[in-house]
Amino acid sequence: MAKQLMAAAVLLMAVGMNGAQAQDYPARTVTIIVPFAAGGPADITGRIAADIFNRHLGQKFVVENVGGAGGTIGALRAARAPSDGYTILSGHLGTNALAPAFYPNLGYDPQKDFEPIGLTAEYPELLVVRKDFPANNLNEFVAYAKSNASQLNVGHAGLGSVSYIGCLLLNAAIGIKPTMVPFTGTAPVLNAMLGGQIDYECDPVLGTLSQVRAGTVKALAIAARKRSPMLPDVPTS
Repeated sequence: MAKQLMAAAVLLMAVGMNGAQAQDYPARTVTIIVPFAAGGPADITGRIAADIFNRHLGQKFVVENVGGAGGTIGALRAARAPSDGYTILSGHLGTNALAPAFYPNLGYDPQKDFEPIGLTAEYPELLVVRKDFPANNLNEFVAYAKSNASQLNVGHAGLGSVSYIGCLLLNAAIGIKPTMVPFTGTAPVLNAMLGGQIDYECDPVLGTLSQVRAGTVKALAIAARKRSPMLPDVPTS
């Protein structure tokens, strides 16, 4: 698969803060909405950012997990919040770039309803399979998937999410149509994989790193041009 998919996590705030507000900001607790379940890469990134803000800006930054619909439920809540800078969205490629293509009645405009603050992280996706999956490399995976596509379950964080798009590209490149199973985030996907209900997923490297290192799941490939120093034994795709 000659594709490179980077999941970029971006902090965005609801637009509209006048000069007086900006001078005193932040004067009270700020909420960072992570539009996915706790424990996944978006959640980890959002909490790291919140901790940095807590230490440097003198106010509490609290994370609120609002999962569902590929992250768009949380993004919509952030878009509808008062435009005073006290609600921040930890958005990414799915919620703020891909969502309009998948949700015709999205309820928010990623370009008009948010003001970007900055890029917090970029990480490539991994092809991760359950521990007992009968393939140990990408070529073996392709061969097995082509012969058993109707029996395979693919976990993802919702329609339009990065994990959904990643495996959609992979499945299209192979020419298969397995069952796509939605969750509220990739952390629940990983739990289902550990329980044997999900066969594979395409998850940003941060989300499955500890489980891959522990050997409870297998990473067959990373969608990047170079190997990740975090997982140097996983070949690129």
